[in-house]
Amino acid sequence: MTPQPMVRPSSLMASGVQMREFGGVYLFRFSDELQSRFETLLDRYKTATLTAEEMAEYAGITELQRILPWSMPG
Repeated sequence: MTPQPMVRPSSLMASGVQMREFGGVYLFRFSDELQSRFETLLDRYKTATLTAEEMAEYAGITELQRILPWSMPG
C-alpha cells in the first residue's frame, strides 16, 4: 500500500482553528473559512473529483478533526 500524502494538520492550526471556552473547558472549532473549505472538499471527495493536492488537503483537515476535542457546530 502506498502512503497517502497529507497536509500537516499543524499547518492548519494558526489560521483555521479557533478555541472557545465552554463551562471551564476549552474546545476547538474550525474557522468559517476552514469549515467552508472542508465542506467543499468533502463534496468533491464524495464525487471522486479531488485532485492529488486537494486529497492531501482533505486528509490533513480530516486528521485535524480527528485528533482535537471539538465543540458542537453552531
